[in-house]
Amino acid sequence: MKVAVKRSDSSHGQGLREFQTEIMVLSRIQHRHLVSLVGYCDEGLEMILVYEFMEKGTLRDHLYDRKECLKNPSAETEFTWKQRLEICIGSAKGLHYLHTDPHGGIFHRDVKSTNILLDEHYVAKVADFGLSQSGMPDPDHIRMSMKGSFGYLDPEYFRTLQLTNKSDVYSFGVILLEVLCARPPIVNSKQREEINLAEWGMFWQKEGHLEKIIDPLLVGHINRNSLRKFGGIIEKCLKAQGADRPNMLDVCWDLEYALQLQQTPAHGEAH
Repeated sequence: MKVAVKRSDSSHGQGLREFQTEIMVLSRIQHRHLVSLVGYCDEGLEMILVYEFMEKGTLRDHLYDRKECLKNPSAETEFTWKQRLEICIGSAKGLHYLHTDPHGGIFHRDVKSTNILLDEHYVAKVADFGLSQSGMPDPDHIRMSMKGSFGYLDPEYFRTLQLTNKSDVYSFGVILLEVLCARPPIVNSKQREEINLAEWGMFWQKEGHLEKIIDPLLVGHINRNSLRKFGGIIEKCLKAQGADRPNMLDVCWDLEYALQLQQTPAHGEAH
């Protein structure tokens, strides 16, 4: 059996909490769209996690580290819109399963494209549960250190310092934009409005011209209705107030519909 091994560097004296959280979460949940834990070692200073091996690496690699990631040049054009939608649907199902865990729900708190891994058949699995949190956070124990990753962080978090399942939904909205545009959440740019992908994407969505910023590989290959639906999902996920965002089940249904639309030829569409 092929496995992936993650070994913590004990010399930094950190990571114990994340290590324990990861084991706790992955020991009690199993789902087709969550990376499974094969075993772990916690002996002396060693903290080792052993996971199922994910052949195709991270979603991010396929979106914009293509030259490094895809040794096979013909594979570059194979990352189709249908495939991308299926990966989004799988990831959404994994997150929905976490959020509806019977023990009070689990918030991932670090949803990003490097934490979505692909197996040999491009089945998406959510990974890295070190920052996860069960149930409602205890307001007395909100630590002031920022959790999560820059570019994916729920803007509401900066006001309330509370991460919820709707924070995961916001981060997932950023991933959806990444999948569509094949660019990182934050880039260096002289155009200020381009720096933050969520703001940039929302600008074009509201203009009704999201197609202007899509991955060049997808141009001419996305059904207009599918793109319109997908843009609408992103807009809902990126709402400023968590209460206005959908839950992950709604996101799953909407993405399934966007996939259906992709497979239905639009009237009068030029291919």
